[in-house]
Amino acid sequence: MNSKILPKLPVLALAACISFEFWLPESVRAQNAREADPSSALSAALVAACRANETQFANYLTDENKTAFLGLPDEQRRSFLKRLSLTNDPGQPLISSDDHKRIVLHCQAAAQSAEFHLGDPRVHENLAFIPITAADGNSSEFGLVKEGGGWRLLSLGLVLIDIPQLSKEWAGQEVAAREEAAIETIRGLADAIQSYRRAFGKLPESLAQLGPAPKDEISPDQANLVNEHLARGGQGGYQFRYRIVPAADDANSGFELAATPDAYPKNGRRSFFLDTEGKLHGADKHGAVATTDDPLIPGEKAA
Repeated sequence: MNSKILPKLPVLALAACISFEFWLPESVRAQNAREADPSSALSAALVAACRANETQFANYLTDENKTAFLGLPDEQRRSFLKRLSLTNDPGQPLISSDDHKRIVLHCQAAAQSAEFHLGDPRVHENLAFIPITAADGNSSEFGLVKEGGGWRLLSLGLVLIDIPQLSKEWAGQEVAAREEAAIETIRGLADAIQSYRRAFGKLPESLAQLGPAPKDEISPDQANLVNEHLARGGQGGYQFRYRIVPAADDANSGFELAATPDAYPKNGRRSFFLDTEGKLHGADKHGAVATTDDPLIPGEKAA
């Protein structure tokens, strides 16, 4: 298991054999597993991840990470557990043991399954390290720390499980992805406007004229070149503006496009501006509209 699996392994409760503990409420069984030994805690965390049980999984995090995990947006919590369980959907966990009586966890989800083999733990006072191997042969090691009487996830391989820091990194990645999507959208809009001009011999008066049309009813007012969201000027956390730049000869009129994040800085930091030459400018404008005075985006070549 390599760093790709990083946010992939929570701790879950052992519920595999018919014993007195099997009949205890699940919350009590989970607590007992967490308070027991590091292997039980790690397997319990993985069970919770397999089930996509966010509340149960949080019990196997350090206090700081638990607070941060429960404060993540829903999608980030789900994504964290997916990475940890190596499945894209909630699954059914099955715990067994190998010939050496070491824990084997199988997570069967709708589209795929994952299997984890836990090795012998190395315990040093309040720290424990457990090697783990996935069915695909990738292996790594989980670190756990004893905190509040129970074992909690601390690290995966050489990387600390630092959810507050991961949250910042994920937020930055999401912002970057939205900015890249805004760049693709503004270029797509420019192509749609040029297609409109070729089809109808003029520029559209507004983005609305590029929007969806009923079947076999394409017209200058409904050109069916963009989706309904873009026709209204918004998509992917960005707002798009369109302006015709008149020329003495209408055939030579140009246009400009601008894209600004609709919730700065959550949905994006950079604003973008496509000039009449088709060059794209971009800068952190704190939510304001970019202009031709702003630098060209990386990779954009000046004329």
